[in-house]
Amino acid sequence: MKEEFKLNFDGRELVVEVGEKAKQARGAVFVKYGDTVVMSAAVMSDQVSSADFFPLTVLYQERLYSVGKIPGGFIKREGRPTDEATLAARLIDRPIRPMFADGFRNEVQVVNTVMSVDPDNSPELTAMFASSLALGISDIPFDGPIAGVKVGKIGKEFIINPTVEQTEESEILLTIAGTKTDVCMIEAGAKEATEADMLKAIEIGQKYITKLCEFEEKIIKKVGKEKVVVDLKEIDKELKDSVIEYAKDNMLEAITSKKGKLEKAEDIANLKLEVVGHFSAIYAEQENLADILKDVSTILNELEAELVRDLIVDKHIRPDGRKLDEIRSLDAQIDLLPRTHGSAMFTRGQTQALATTTLGAIGEHQILDGLGLEDTKRFMLHYNFPQYCVGETGRYGSPGRREIGHGALGERALKQVMPTEDEFPYTVRVVSEILESNGSSSQASICAGCLSLMAAGVPIKAPVAGIAMGLITKGRKHAILTDIQGLEDHMGDMDFKVAGTKDGITALQMDIKIKGITKAILKEALSQAKEARLEILGVMAKVIDKPREEVSKYAPKMMTFEINPEKIKDVIGKGGETITKIILDTSNVKAVNDKDAVKIEINDDGQVIIYHSDKEVIDKAAKMIKDIVREVEVNKIYSGVVTKVEDFGCFVELWPGCEGLVHVSKLAEERVNKPSDIVKVGDEIMVMSLGYDNRGRLNLSRKDALPKSNKKKKGEK
Repeated sequence: MKEEFKLNFDGRELVVEVGEKAKQARGAVFVKYGDTVVMSAAVMSDQVSSADFFPLTVLYQERLYSVGKIPGGFIKREGRPTDEATLAARLIDRPIRPMFADGFRNEVQVVNTVMSVDPDNSPELTAMFASSLALGISDIPFDGPIAGVKVGKIGKEFIINPTVEQTEESEILLTIAGTKTDVCMIEAGAKEATEADMLKAIEIGQKYITKLCEFEEKIIKKVGKEKVVVDLKEIDKELKDSVIEYAKDNMLEAITSKKGKLEKAEDIANLKLEVVGHFSAIYAEQENLADILKDVSTILNELEAELVRDLIVDKHIRPDGRKLDEIRSLDAQIDLLPRTHGSAMFTRGQTQALATTTLGAIGEHQILDGLGLEDTKRFMLHYNFPQYCVGETGRYGSPGRREIGHGALGERALKQVMPTEDEFPYTVRVVSEILESNGSSSQASICAGCLSLMAAGVPIKAPVAGIAMGLITKGRKHAILTDIQGLEDHMGDMDFKVAGTKDGITALQMDIKIKGITKAILKEALSQAKEARLEILGVMAKVIDKPREEVSKYAPKMMTFEINPEKIKDVIGKGGETITKIILDTSNVKAVNDKDAVKIEINDDGQVIIYHSDKEVIDKAAKMIKDIVREVEVNKIYSGVVTKVEDFGCFVELWPGCEGLVHVSKLAEERVNKPSDIVKVGDEIMVMSLGYDNRGRLNLSRKDALPKSNKKKKGEK
């Protein structure tokens, strides 16, 4: 039986339909937010998975029919998820995952299908709300609800779920998710926002999340199913006590050693092997020996985490001996790769990123085949995480969710300071290669990427640096860590990444493993992150403190100018004939797609952009285009070449493509019987433009361009 629920959410209608669609799922909702429609269904396996983690899958399926598009290519159906769809799935997964009990091992899938999209009403946040509600009304043991909103800031006004137009004007664009009382996920980009403004946006966003969660609770109370009882993974207390007693002292010694990441990890791994071997001998006669040994490994991992937490919170001792607010050793270098347009390497402790910047023509922008209004992208940051950077072997293939997510965070941080297309008409691609990783390689990518942009001569508005903060809680006590390393990230409760300039925040991302954190903790983390960011910016400035004045000699040079839009067709020519000739003649190549060919782009508004590594080629192409579109001014004197002589006058070319007639009566002050007595083909003469006649012919005059005659005027003595 279909039931419908409605909420006026900040002036826009949110409608939930339950009971009619996808009835075989454990929970399903059909959610409309304005003209945006998302179908969300939640299912769970009845069997407990053998995995030692919670097998949750969140899908965000974009359907191009939702925006009235037919997919490109030969197959004409949606293929692998776009980067935007992958990021949306991560956005939903992150606040949902902590809402399941420890030890939950039944496989859960939440499938969101985007069926209609109104760009002013976010399908991602509609899907997040629908995912939480589908789980909430199902019999799946989900400790929600959660919800999310976007917060924009224009001037002094904060706006909930801004429209596309408002988003473009916003100084802050914050996506926040949480429960009715606490924040549990943040994703933000900003134009150098202050910490106070960011906190204010978070506070406002949380109030609206509370309204959505209360709406969900109302629906769950009305149509929700009773939650099933599932078997949670539990470990025998006697076994746990025995393992802890046997291994605790040696584990503490291994954790607090001054060795490097790999050596310390090897010591801990060897200790775990020794402990597993010890208990393997004790329980050798047990039929379920394999399960027991798996439990021993789990106990050891939990012991390691607990010891790290105790040391940090109670004694303020970090595994590598640093103070809570201390950054690891820093190093920055530029110009490592001579043939790239810009390169830099940033090292922080055992995390190292090598970034390159490549400049291309505007026409080389990325084409997006997604649900958004934006269909091209001229600035990209790509992040690569090879397995060798952590000393391991592994699978290599297309980028995974982690690589896409880290790249998007770095891109968002640097995009805020990028020049506009008018200021710098290039497509810009930054690639970060992670060479070593021990915590926060995404923030190292931001630092290295910024250095490479400045080395490449990209006129960014200000240098940007990033830092990752951590949180360790124990009861009511907590400790905030600056520059978390891998062990602290794995064992901690929060991963809080902040990037920005000396004047403000450009990007922020927060994930937590607990169910929420307070405003006071957020404020403390932001303040501590600012101090670290300024310290890193100081190190970067010693290497390069502002963008270079010129781009690399290997980068394409560029010239831009305006022409009359009505003349574009003349430059292009019939079937592209004219512009093809310009490219071939100026570049001295046989094909327009030759790598040495000049690139010419003409926008609909008449802007012409010419790219080539040789400035002489650019100048030659520019002159040919300007000659085509150049317009003759009446009564102005020009130098031209005689191209043909007839009995009625001669034709003169002012520049290629522009030719006019000098009538015999306009050749000289005196009467001329034969034009050939005055001029011949190839002569360069001065002429004055008389304008175009009603047949569109340009009329010229040699007589009016000559110096004034000394002949006396009539009546003079």
